[in-house]
Amino acid sequence: MQETPTVTAAEIARLAGVGRAAVSNWRKRHADFPVPVGGVPASPEFDLAQVEQWLRAQGKLPELATAERLWRHLAAASESPAAGLAAVGTLLLARQRGRRPRRPADPHLKALLPDVDALADELGPQGAFDELWQRFSAPGPGRPFATPDDVADLMVGLAGVGGDAVFDPAAGSGAMLRAAVRAGCTSADGQELDEGLARLASLWLALRDVPGEISTGDSLRADAFTGRTFDVVVCHPPFGSTNWGDEELGHDPRWIVGSTPRTEPELAWAQHALAHLRVGGQAVLLMPPTVASRRAGRRIRAELLRRGALRAVVALPPGAAAPHGVPLHVWVLRRPAPDAPPPARTLLVDAAGDDLTETGPRILAAWRDFTSTPDAEVEEAGFARAVPVIELLDEEVDITPARRQPVVTGETTGEHLTRLQQRLADAAGRLPALMPQVTPVAGRRTVPETMTVAELARIGALQIIGPVRVRPAAERDGATDSAVPGVVVTGQDVANGVEPTAHDDGSLAERINLQPGDVVVPVAARRLVAQVVTTGGLLLGPSLVLLRANPAVLDPWFLAGQLRSTANERQVTSLSGTRIDVRRAQICRLHLDEQRAQGEAFRRLVDFESTVREVTALGGDLARLAADGLAGGALRPKGGQR
Repeated sequence: MQETPTVTAAEIARLAGVGRAAVSNWRKRHADFPVPVGGVPASPEFDLAQVEQWLRAQGKLPELATAERLWRHLAAASESPAAGLAAVGTLLLARQRGRRPRRPADPHLKALLPDVDALADELGPQGAFDELWQRFSAPGPGRPFATPDDVADLMVGLAGVGGDAVFDPAAGSGAMLRAAVRAGCTSADGQELDEGLARLASLWLALRDVPGEISTGDSLRADAFTGRTFDVVVCHPPFGSTNWGDEELGHDPRWIVGSTPRTEPELAWAQHALAHLRVGGQAVLLMPPTVASRRAGRRIRAELLRRGALRAVVALPPGAAAPHGVPLHVWVLRRPAPDAPPPARTLLVDAAGDDLTETGPRILAAWRDFTSTPDAEVEEAGFARAVPVIELLDEEVDITPARRQPVVTGETTGEHLTRLQQRLADAAGRLPALMPQVTPVAGRRTVPETMTVAELARIGALQIIGPVRVRPAAERDGATDSAVPGVVVTGQDVANGVEPTAHDDGSLAERINLQPGDVVVPVAARRLVAQVVTTGGLLLGPSLVLLRANPAVLDPWFLAGQLRSTANERQVTSLSGTRIDVRRAQICRLHLDEQRAQGEAFRRLVDFESTVREVTALGGDLARLAADGLAGGALRPKGGQR
């Protein structure tokens, strides 16, 4: 246990509310600035008490929030930040469940109880844990890296998590399982080698009453879930392990496509994931790019393709997740039925040259197109291609997406370039007309009165419906209450701005038909999104709240526009940034005619934003195509020499 709390220069900067350069200047200019007591020259550590005393004497120490003060002393009073957070999390969980928490025996932790109680009184047990979690998960020296939320959300989207039982055999601190909870899973189980991280992941889920178990242990050597299968497996396995148990696991029954070579530990994780899938279930794994082409793994890759288990490989941009200099791959696997004919194609997506924030929805759209017609020729030049399996089963069995994109001829490049230029010009030409004409309010602005969504519901201005409960897989029989299964709108569809493609498979505990004018809001998202339903024939899916406005008093486009404001985003988002409580959103009180005028402006802004995204995507495609054409000799500068 650390007797004297220490802080880095970056943490000093955060304490004082300044940049790191200011801390560096203080060290140079002030002879009495505390000297380092640990660390290394490139990242020295300073005594926290001495730093606080110096900052206070200089008038540079602002009043600390309870959470910040508690976290700094908690990290110092524990064997590790994870152990300290777990100890506090256990106290908070007992408090949430109405039990008297057992006071810690450690005197260092006991001294922090007043701050723990104060934070729980202020934010509630779950909110208090989330505040401390944010500080624990922030990048920093010696802190375990977690899969970034955008990568985890993409992987969960590819897995199609809705009301499913989800499993992560390399759970870490629970990043994948947290994404699955945001997507509406019914249970979350996992296994993690590090006992402290496993305990943290378990506490995060327990504080949200999510059913499931996080076991501690080596998933490959000591599988804690032997014989259990799940709807979905999502996993960011450890890379490059040289001691993963290949000798004792040589003929393990989990190797359903063959024994895994010693130098291919990631393929052992892939087979482990497949073994824990029910028939028809999907696994999504984050992989190093070399697994797609290493010679030692050719036999396993070939068998995965032949049996129809490997459905897609997606190359991500460098920096999407650690190790940050490598364009990692995402593998999508499926547990095929023994008697099912294998699919003829596998989807390969090369998104390595894009920004994940912009290309994530495009990846999901390509995957949905592919899964809707698995044997069709899906092809987006330079981005995605549904490759015939027979083509992949060559001598190398190389499934690197960039190496399987179609060869573009000069003539084809020129035609494609012309089409893209025209589409870009058309889209850009629509922008001026789409932007609504707005003008500043003259004179002194009067702030209109507001009502919360909850208050509007109480007076009958709108109805709040949902979220829809999802039946666990064990309760489903595949039947629906309708002869024609409806298309289900999910929280992920709305958050990602993509068209719904899921159908009711009997998982919805209640079928709620959406009507034009309904407003749907995801309840598990990192930002507030409100979408107005414009077509019929859709069903309310998981992780969505439906706001049905009374048209005699409330315009739906006005309601959606008000919800999306920056002020409301701060108002309704949880401290962890993962939950949306739309009932707290503030809506201005305006006459219906004024609402409709604003609503029309909001509607046009939605069209404007959509077209801006289209222009951005087309511009990126055009620049990439032109650069590739010039580099490959298919294009030349106009007026240039051949």
